[in-house]
Amino acid sequence: MDQRVKPSPHEIRRARSDNPKMRERDLSVQLGISEAELVAAHCGEGVVRIDPRVSAVLNGLTAVGEVMALTRNESAVHEKIGVYDKISAGEHNAIVLNYDIDLRIFPKTWVHGFAVEKRSEGEVRHSLQFFDAAGEAVHKVHLRPASNLYAFQKLVADLQSANQDPTIDVIPQAVTDNETSAEAPGAEDLRDRWSKLTDVHQFFGMLKTLKLNRRQAVRMVGDDYAWKVDNEAVAALMHHAAAEAMPIMCFVGNRGCIQIHSGPIKTIKPMGPWLNVLDETFHLHLRLDHIDEVWGVRKPTKDGFVTSVEAYDAQGRIIIQFFGERHEGETERADWRFLAENPPKVSTLKVV
Repeated sequence: MDQRVKPSPHEIRRARSDNPKMRERDLSVQLGISEAELVAAHCGEGVVRIDPRVSAVLNGLTAVGEVMALTRNESAVHEKIGVYDKISAGEHNAIVLNYDIDLRIFPKTWVHGFAVEKRSEGEVRHSLQFFDAAGEAVHKVHLRPASNLYAFQKLVADLQSANQDPTIDVIPQAVTDNETSAEAPGAEDLRDRWSKLTDVHQFFGMLKTLKLNRRQAVRMVGDDYAWKVDNEAVAALMHHAAAEAMPIMCFVGNRGCIQIHSGPIKTIKPMGPWLNVLDETFHLHLRLDHIDEVWGVRKPTKDGFVTSVEAYDAQGRIIIQFFGERHEGETERADWRFLAENPPKVSTLKVV
């Protein structure tokens, strides 16, 4: 973020009023502030600061019923309609394990929370919005016509913060060096640990132990475990999976939350640089022009190899991951494995 003097809450509200249809994320960039600062400036005017106590938030949302859950990063937006159920929340990790809303949450990154009421063209829309220390959105929950508004209002009242100041302090995120450092382990050490994985969930712990990020690891490990594919592979496999009604898993995340879709995808619509999935309970918006590298990745588990296709941006941050749909104890789908290992060219597919 630049070093210019930040606008006051009054100036932010006026800019919002002057640009009623601009997305909050875009307006905040234009103003040189974080999205959380933009939202906070409206405290007392449709916005209430709430304590981002993850366990209370998740358990309270169960009574709200059907909602839309949204998790995004700079290059992908993942939206799922469903209910918050099958919740397990601890200090370091929280899980929502419903089929429709499937989340992996890292509570310590949830620093700022707001309940937002937006009035537009005679409509009133309600949401909960959560941000990290840098003011970047980690997760949002939007009410739907079938939502229980009374349960939502009770949850907001229970979480309401004593501090309703329209300004917040944000801590800009340090730029991560995504090149392999001199202290990084050798490829043989990585390969040895990789070969001994028995569960995909051990992968993050391995990276943490070795002080590697994900892209560093896939670049180092060797092409029997990770192989680079054409950047068009992501669009190609999405079109192919839709055409074959192949059930897949689609992961989009940020520092505070990972959101997962499981099942087939049906309606795919390109729009400018965006490739969109527009299904009944799942919307995905993906910036294809942000994709810098795509990798096929193979991890050993006690149920055999699990294969993913992963897209990274130019800073080495993961944008999106795809797997074949599977459950614990099941072997990987053969059709998915073939697709991941042999991605079709997008030019050979009929774009709908």
